[in-house]
Amino acid sequence: MARKVTKLSFVEAKAKSTSWAITFGDMVTLLLTFFILLLVIMNEAEKHIDRIINLLLKETYQELHHELRFQSWVTVEHATKGVKIKMASAGGDLFRSGEETLRPEFHSIIKQIGYIIKMSPLVKVRDIPKYKPFLDAIRNGDKELNIEIRCEGHTDNVPLPDRLQVKYKDNWELSTARALNVVKLLSEYAEIEQDKFSAMGYGEFRPEDTNETPDGRANNRRVEIYLDAFLTDINISNKKSQEPSIN
Repeated sequence: MARKVTKLSFVEAKAKSTSWAITFGDMVTLLLTFFILLLVIMNEAEKHIDRIINLLLKETYQELHHELRFQSWVTVEHATKGVKIKMASAGGDLFRSGEETLRPEFHSIIKQIGYIIKMSPLVKVRDIPKYKPFLDAIRNGDKELNIEIRCEGHTDNVPLPDRLQVKYKDNWELSTARALNVVKLLSEYAEIEQDKFSAMGYGEFRPEDTNETPDGRANNRRVEIYLDAFLTDINISNKKSQEPSIN
């Protein structure tokens, strides 16, 4: 007996031949939804990390501000680049003219700042129980919390006289040398690894006050110390620590 063949209309045949597209479209929609959800979760995780780091910086700022509030030539603020400690020559020249070494009478201030940083929540975070879940979570993601202590040197716009250009040709070089010397003192007093520190100089190019008056120039002759924190890859950190030193 011959098998009866049912003929499909053009519309039915077309619908049958394209039915796979419906399933494919559903799959693409689900994948898109999944990736959007993943991005939202990652964004929320980054925001949570930022909140905790900002909390650490805030607590460190509060300690520094409280301990240094009676030092007339030192100011502390929570800036966009982290915790900012400013020492300006308005309270007395920090450096002798044309010299990079901090005057001895200001060493006690750097020593005090170094000790406060050493005992701050930012540095002692691993000893604070409430931050243990945070540290464990980032370590599970092969990350670790790293801190940076950066010193920036600034001068007024008065050019160096010829007699002082033997060692430094301009204020830019002088401000960098001054920042480096303060960093070395701070590293010594804080007893923190040197790889946490950095130094840079801006010369007269980032004034905070006018250079038209003696008081304004004194405010511009300053050193700024910044404390900040960020996440780094554990493998990269371990690789750097294992690199041999070059003498």
